[in-house]
Amino acid sequence: MSKSIVVTIPHDLGAAEARRRIAEGLGPLQQSFAGKMTSDVQWTGNHADIKVGALGQKVTAQLEVEANQVRVEVQLPFLLAALANKIQPYLQKSGADMLRLPPKK
Repeated sequence: MSKSIVVTIPHDLGAAEARRRIAEGLGPLQQSFAGKMTSDVQWTGNHADIKVGALGQKVTAQLEVEANQVRVEVQLPFLLAALANKIQPYLQKSGADMLRLPPKK
């Protein structure tokens, strides 16, 4: 059975700046896993649809950037559902780290 994880990351950046920082932070994250997994991120306004493939598993996620929070919902396939308790804190920390990126000069 698949499992959904929902992570909410509060911020005080406003939607536009939070979206910029998240989008900017996803680039290096994708590059660090290049060759180990495939990923695709499609932005529509402040919403992103994310698809990740690794070890024959496909993970999908939706990211919603709001004025005071970022909401991430990840759908884990059956084989990865057991790792939900390890993935959720990683998502929380990674998202918070991305929101701490320096402002654009």
